[in-house]
Amino acid sequence: MPASRPDPSPSRNPAPQDVPRAPARQTLRRVVPYLWPDGEGWVKRRVVLALIALFVGKIISVSTPWFFKAAVDGLSTATPQGLAAALGLGAVGLTVAYGLARLLNTAFAELRDFVFVRVGQRALRRLALETFTHIHQLSLRYHITRKTGGLSRIIERGVKGVDFLLRFLLFSIGPLILELILVSAIFASYFGLSYMLTVVGVITAYIVFTFRVTEWRVQIRRKMNELDTDANQKAIDSLLNFETVKYFGAEKREAERYDAAMEGYEKFAVQTGQSLNFLNIGQTLLLTFGLVAVMVMAARGVQAGTLTVGDFVMVNAYMIQITMPLNFLGSVYREIRQALVDMGEMFGLLGQPAEIVDRPGAPDLKVTGGEVVLDDVHFAYDPSRPILKGVSVRIPAGHTLALVGSSGSGKSTIGRLLFRFYDVTAGAVRIDGQDLREVTQDSLHGAIGVVPQDTVLFNDTVFYNIAYGRPDASRAEVEGAARAARIHDFIMSLPEGYDTKVGERGLKLSGGEKQRVGIARTLLKNPPILLLDEATSALDTQTERDIQDSLREMGEGRTVIMIAHRLSTVADADEIVVLEQGEVVERGRHDELLARDGRYAAMWARQSAEVSQPPA
Repeated sequence: MPASRPDPSPSRNPAPQDVPRAPARQTLRRVVPYLWPDGEGWVKRRVVLALIALFVGKIISVSTPWFFKAAVDGLSTATPQGLAAALGLGAVGLTVAYGLARLLNTAFAELRDFVFVRVGQRALRRLALETFTHIHQLSLRYHITRKTGGLSRIIERGVKGVDFLLRFLLFSIGPLILELILVSAIFASYFGLSYMLTVVGVITAYIVFTFRVTEWRVQIRRKMNELDTDANQKAIDSLLNFETVKYFGAEKREAERYDAAMEGYEKFAVQTGQSLNFLNIGQTLLLTFGLVAVMVMAARGVQAGTLTVGDFVMVNAYMIQITMPLNFLGSVYREIRQALVDMGEMFGLLGQPAEIVDRPGAPDLKVTGGEVVLDDVHFAYDPSRPILKGVSVRIPAGHTLALVGSSGSGKSTIGRLLFRFYDVTAGAVRIDGQDLREVTQDSLHGAIGVVPQDTVLFNDTVFYNIAYGRPDASRAEVEGAARAARIHDFIMSLPEGYDTKVGERGLKLSGGEKQRVGIARTLLKNPPILLLDEATSALDTQTERDIQDSLREMGEGRTVIMIAHRLSTVADADEIVVLEQGEVVERGRHDELLARDGRYAAMWARQSAEVSQPPA
């Protein structure tokens, strides 16, 4: 029998290098509260019952070979001796007792798992939920620098690591150590110290060899997993950019790029397999040597008349009983180490502080009118490159303000500060006199509706995506929002109406249809403040005009901030603010800015010329 299982496929690969890892000891401390939580007595009772079942099962396990020995001795002698005499059973009865002991050993092992499985699954669920929730609390700055696939793999690997650790550390390594101690004690007290020393020496040599070779193999496997992660990332990037690959006829190039990554993975995968063969051979050699040595000692005892044939059989049974779980020690040890690494990555992620947090006791935002004020706002994503340099703007309640300017002037940054994706470096952003840093984020987010440049939809039904604006809305309210966004008739023309699936990121809908769903979603939310972030810049002219009508109706009675590149979409705004390199260079109504013949007028003239110029 090979001494270790073949390596599983690398489903738990190392996370990217920038993921912090919690130390192994800290990781174990983080897991304990999930197994022994305060105030949840049922969890503690199940853990205690599982441990009792484990202990009773091991006592029965080490007792089982005694029944086998007694049955063999009963067949070789006419007079019952030892256990047979004590129980008053013959060879047949002892054989039945042996079978019953084996049955009870298995029954208690299953009872242990039956009792504990709810504890383990509860721990996994709570850990996964805690991690998922924490990721949503991390800042936009963190998310735009991280790979979404990498985050999902951290959660997946971390939860699997906890599951593996709970099952194998508690119910594999722990029972194995207990069984080795009991068997060593039996050998020392019944057969003699030499038997125990032989068994302990062989097992020690086996463990040292296994751990050292496994450490070497872990280095190889880590490199293999890094290359697998690289190949996986290339595959995902290519599939996510399927249309781009097609546009540039790059299928062959992508295949070659993927194959190059897989070539490196193949090299280390071969080394991983070959090192496993070496580990198996060494483990088998040590275990076989130990088994033969102890059996020879027992055979000589039988020849000398100090041991019975049943003793010889019992020694063999014990040796097989303790060597079978040792067969998996190498793979279990490696998996436990990997599980600790994976859990460390997950707990390291949980240790990442949220950049934007509510101050203790922060009140909810109370919107009485919807006035928005930017008071001398300074902001920089990187201290060496300031984005906003003292922007001061006041938007009266119910008015529409347009922010225009060249790319990089800070328009979208103002939108992110308003939604408090970031906090200002200096100055303040206020709504109805309340500093956004002094109110809860949930209430702030509830007061602002956003229609972005590219509305991203969930891979669910049209109804779900519109109702996302207010999940408790009735069907009539959802349809009312769709009518207001002028998309109800289109939805009803679909084969399944509101139950039509929109595809991943809404790819089954056109750009204009997605925007209208986004508008309906925001209308259903019914926020007092509306942020339109380049809401129509990605659409064709006719669709843009249609949607502008919907947006204009949507903004009635609300405070509206329009971030726009096309000046034709902001001509009706109550005030237009022109930004340049993070500073306000002009402000006023459309006609006033044109009459001033400044930066805005130049932008208007250039865009008007582009529209009027006939195609080549």
